[in-house]
Amino acid sequence: MTDWGQEFAAEARTERPDLTRLCLLLGAACDPLATQQDLDDADVELDRLAGLLPYGTRSPRAWAAALAGLLGGREGFHGVPADYERLESSLLHHVLRRRRGLPILLSVIWLEVARRAHAPVYGVALPGHFVVGLGDPLAPLEDQVLADPFAAGRELTARDAELLVAGATGETLDPSMLQPADPLDIVRRILNNIRAWAAPRPERSDLALIALDLQLLLPSHPARLRYERAELLVQRGEFLEGAAEMESYADVVAAVEPTIADRLRTRAKAARAMLN
Repeated sequence: MTDWGQEFAAEARTERPDLTRLCLLLGAACDPLATQQDLDDADVELDRLAGLLPYGTRSPRAWAAALAGLLGGREGFHGVPADYERLESSLLHHVLRRRRGLPILLSVIWLEVARRAHAPVYGVALPGHFVVGLGDPLAPLEDQVLADPFAAGRELTARDAELLVAGATGETLDPSMLQPADPLDIVRRILNNIRAWAAPRPERSDLALIALDLQLLLPSHPARLRYERAELLVQRGEFLEGAAEMESYADVVAAVEPTIADRLRTRAKAARAMLN
């Protein structure tokens, strides 16, 4: 792991992880051409955008309109389906330059610009489509506003949110889906998106490994990620490291799943044999 990863790990373990910094560090780790200047420029750009918001804004709907007018209108932040095919759509420093990205990255920009302007803003991790909420998340739904940065800040009705959830999961909207997203959960979702982008591209297994390693640096993560890392290493031809990772995961699950642990050790032995 590079220094970017070390900085990422340190930030993730602070009492109040900074979403901007985490997103910029993970973007740098996934972009071999990224420099500290790129990260500094991105942070300055967020400050600049926040300074363009009007003073005296009060109601959630007024904040939503101001953000949509600035970010979706004047500054041109939005997304199109083709953005799902581009790695840059998941890297904050690129999204700030291109004004294009995935819903969650565009939402991060809204969140961080609004936060700097002291707006009552929070992220909403709807299944399949991240959006932004404005207002008090504990207030009745009619006193909050949902906006879709991917659609240049279009305000969402309750019916719109229901359709987004139904389209992604086939299920109905549950009130728990509207709860504010934690910065680390946002970062996990971004890393999952990067891994999903890399999965059908074997030539970018290096990127899948970077994203997986970053997930393992977060304060909490599923133990199964260790197994996924082992499998990825074997797929990349790194048989010894992959075998060692499998055996390590086998030790973790042995107490509760001894049969699975035995299979993992057999798989590790087979991985080592591939060197012969």
